[in-house]
Amino acid sequence: MSVSYSSSLTQPRSLEQELKHFFGYDSFRPGQREIVEAALSQRDMLIVMPTGGGKSLCFQLPALLKPGLTVVVSPLIALMQDQVEALRDNGIGATFLNSTLSAMETRSREMAIMDGRIKLLYVAPERLLSQRFLPFLDQVEANLGISAFAIDEAHCVSEWGHDFRPEYRQILQVRDRYPNIPVMALTATATDRVRADITQQLALREPFIHVASFNRPNLYYEVRPKTKRSFTELLQIIEKIGGSGIIYCLSRKNVDELAFQLQQSGISALPYHAGLSDSDRASNQTRFIRDDVQIMVATVAFGMGINKPDVRFVVHYNLPRNLEGYYQEAGRAGRDGEPAQCTLFLSYGDRKTIEYLIEQKADPQEQRIATQQFRRVIDYAEATDCRRTIQLSYFGEQFPGNCNQCDNCRNQKPLEDWTIEAMKFLSAVARCKERFGMNHIINVLRGSKSEKILQYGHDKLSTYGIGKDKTADEWKMLGRSLLHQGFLDETTDGYSVLKLNAKSWEIMHRQRTVEIAISRKEDVQTVQRYSAAEGEILFNILRRLRKQIADEQFVPPYVVFPDSSLRAMAEQRPKTLNEFAKISGVGTRKRDKYGKQFIEAIQNYCEEQGLSKGVSNSANDGNLLSHTQLLTLQLYQQGLTVEVIAEMRDIRPATVVSHLAELIEMNQAIDINQLVDRDRQQSIIAAIEVVGDNSLTQIYQLLREKYSYDEIKLVRAWWRKNL
Repeated sequence: MSVSYSSSLTQPRSLEQELKHFFGYDSFRPGQREIVEAALSQRDMLIVMPTGGGKSLCFQLPALLKPGLTVVVSPLIALMQDQVEALRDNGIGATFLNSTLSAMETRSREMAIMDGRIKLLYVAPERLLSQRFLPFLDQVEANLGISAFAIDEAHCVSEWGHDFRPEYRQILQVRDRYPNIPVMALTATATDRVRADITQQLALREPFIHVASFNRPNLYYEVRPKTKRSFTELLQIIEKIGGSGIIYCLSRKNVDELAFQLQQSGISALPYHAGLSDSDRASNQTRFIRDDVQIMVATVAFGMGINKPDVRFVVHYNLPRNLEGYYQEAGRAGRDGEPAQCTLFLSYGDRKTIEYLIEQKADPQEQRIATQQFRRVIDYAEATDCRRTIQLSYFGEQFPGNCNQCDNCRNQKPLEDWTIEAMKFLSAVARCKERFGMNHIINVLRGSKSEKILQYGHDKLSTYGIGKDKTADEWKMLGRSLLHQGFLDETTDGYSVLKLNAKSWEIMHRQRTVEIAISRKEDVQTVQRYSAAEGEILFNILRRLRKQIADEQFVPPYVVFPDSSLRAMAEQRPKTLNEFAKISGVGTRKRDKYGKQFIEAIQNYCEEQGLSKGVSNSANDGNLLSHTQLLTLQLYQQGLTVEVIAEMRDIRPATVVSHLAELIEMNQAIDINQLVDRDRQQSIIAAIEVVGDNSLTQIYQLLREKYSYDEIKLVRAWWRKNL
């Protein structure tokens, strides 16, 4: 393999040029450039970045720009293989050493490392610490140099994380052995406590810390009650959303039964759990990643580090055990930035099962932590507040609510002023000296004569019995909402003790009001309607070509190109290799490797349809309207709104917006001022002029997530037309 690195060039490229050369992207995502610069300055680092946020690039690009070998510690074989395949397809020297290799294969890869042909080496923590491997690393350090250790999935080092692995604790031995080599710890999910534990356990020295927003704006979150109709609802989700999906179950038995049910219903689904042989698990995972099968039904053993960006939905058919794990598992959806759905089915039978499993833990402290973590899951599932607000508050991030991307926000329940009740609740917390949990506070308010109340003399408090007019469930609903909105704190050490904060006192001093969403028994949960995107003939042609190429190379389709690159090709219809290279995700290597095939497919399609090969802004493009675009245009011309058009056509509002954006670029008479406020247009245009018009996500992030994707898409279309 011939690999060219900028360190050998007489005139070094800028970081943006390096990014385009190796990975095909024109600009960094928010935070990435600062992280890369810090890595190049040889600093220890702690990077917390959600799934799909571009974590891997933060250690991969510095590895290519620094002399020596970067060692990446990764907990799963599948993760190593996925990342190495993607790097190799970009012409980058990368390899892994794990138990799947023969002695001869291992020796061959070690020789490639010693010859300087490898820049990134992936290993599991067990191999990293083995008696044979450490002397080999000593040779690498002496002859080539080790540029950095990247510890991926670093939350595994912390007993407070959702996936603690004891062997991760021993990585400290490597830090002691190579004290001058920088360490970069990376994870998608970590609370404040977990971050502190990672820093301590890996002995990070004055680390550069980057904590990105945990918000995943492209994901829709919903919770549904588990009923006899839930399997039918599951089939509806699969049919309406389409594409790849993951369904998580609590046990191996649940996985096997559900996979069989789906197969009997004509759905291509496979199981994944620890009860299968290693070869069956590997085969099923490979078939899912390569789009040979649509659905993976799995226990939580599946998914960590799976680098499949185009999962369109994740369903938790049983309750998860903790909110951190749920966030990461649901986060397998939509890693490509495209819309995706996350559905959780709430079953009280699952609740009893998990509580029983927690009771079987031998260590009382582990029991307390697990119980507290599971209680947060139940709070999330039963809550009436914005789902994002709850998730993000768990990670210490404030979110104002009204995300319009969860069931609670789309089907808002009536808000009621509960300021007086909140004052009573918080006053009870204060008078109990901030030493008790929610149930005890509710018992005080409702005048309970329990032994614990009498033992502490809390029946003598002025707040005792002042809340008899509300049920225990109503008080619990208020308490949860106070926590979710940041008006009250709760300890996280296994003991759920309520603590007042500055906002609590503002409420008690009548400086702040409290409104909560009230859930009534008669509330009926509506089901989001999905429809496959229309008018994507060329995109689907390119997907089939990608699948054919991927099968020939024995790699997953996304290794060739992500969906976002294919969509850009279908929109822009490049005619030359130079135009093809301008597509986001097309680097020098992929331009040369795949450009001719994809350009030929685009040309053939254009000739069949009588289209110009490149996208034109001429008025004649009105003659090229597809049937679906024409229908949307006709309804728009009748003065109907996006929402009404979507309802009439039984498609998503986002699909209507996509049609309108296409129509704008085709010079159709679409008034942008009716769709997006003028002031907001100017802000979006200013952002486009900074980061370019290739990536909606980059524009969205530059605007600090204050503008919707729909607004950005429409303004971008207007901007392109008026260039």
